[in-house]
Amino acid sequence: MFLVKMPVLVCSDGFRVFLEQHCPVVAERFIPTPWCWGGRVQTLARVLIKSSPSVSYRNELIRTVDGGQISLDWVDNVDSVSYPDSISRPTVLLLPGLTGNSRQTYVLHAVRQATRRGYRAVVFNNRGFGGEDLLTPLTFSAADTSDLEHVVLHVREKFPQAPLLGAGVSLGGMLLLNYLARKGSEAGLLAGLTMSVSWDTLESCASLEQPINRLLFNRHLTGNLRRTITRHRKMLESVVDVDHVLQSRTLREFDERYTSVMFGYKTCQDYYRDASPCYKLPRTTIPVLCLNAADDPFSPEHTIPMAEAQRLPNVALLVTARGGHIGFLEGLFPRGEGYMDRLFGQFVQAVFEHPQDLRGACGITDDPTDTQTD
Repeated sequence: MFLVKMPVLVCSDGFRVFLEQHCPVVAERFIPTPWCWGGRVQTLARVLIKSSPSVSYRNELIRTVDGGQISLDWVDNVDSVSYPDSISRPTVLLLPGLTGNSRQTYVLHAVRQATRRGYRAVVFNNRGFGGEDLLTPLTFSAADTSDLEHVVLHVREKFPQAPLLGAGVSLGGMLLLNYLARKGSEAGLLAGLTMSVSWDTLESCASLEQPINRLLFNRHLTGNLRRTITRHRKMLESVVDVDHVLQSRTLREFDERYTSVMFGYKTCQDYYRDASPCYKLPRTTIPVLCLNAADDPFSPEHTIPMAEAQRLPNVALLVTARGGHIGFLEGLFPRGEGYMDRLFGQFVQAVFEHPQDLRGACGITDDPTDTQTD
């Protein structure tokens, strides 16, 4: 008989009261699927068996300052009963993981959670991963927030009266946290939500280089990255040694040969430190809820910044004993809505329906979205 532990919620007293009142899943026991108990199994099973809800997107390509383009996938939710006025309809901005896009199962479930509550959703596909062509020899990194800044401004210019929340999964969560740390009170978001973030990139990389993790996850992710480089080879070969990059067999080798070179870092270790949200969390100012599992093979438990979060009024860490990486599967046949999906839906609703309570709970006096856009 396995002992089912209560999730650990680390945050200020004010934030705790808000979450327990408006997002009750934080106080529930997470009981993982009996045959998906371990972190690795949870991680793999989600990919293999999780359902893919039917979602119809409207694609928009927007140009960037450097001449590139970003693919956004919108679900406008024009039939929203709760928010029939498109101008003020709350919007969730979703950031997928490392090689993900708007078709990932966890993104589709998040979109369904948002739209069934009457909200609008938009997925920010990282450059080169949304099916679009690269127009400039530049992709993305977890530390470079320039594309995300451009997207937030674009969404706010289109819907200046609509509340906006950012939600990132895995690398998307890292990117969101790094953006929030960089922008501070000028982030233009009501709140942030991250799921399965890697807090310390160097430690995460080391964990993924353990023999079993290397076989199950590292090699697969590296292969996906290599395929993307091959697809955009003609555009990228002017700035990197593509043949050398394509010989990468691990994420570290890929980042040494591609990411750190592309973004001007002296070493891969310099890039990993710059990409790690754990060092920047105190610079965030808007409310942020971060979900992690202690058995996540991508993010070792000891890297989760529990002590730091305890001192920050705007940050809440929710850590389950089980769940793996973007897993959190529960029930005997975990194809549908799971723990992570319920948390997403409840928190998004809590933020949009009780914004004043949230700001008060986190000790925020100014409206974080009250910024001007040019």
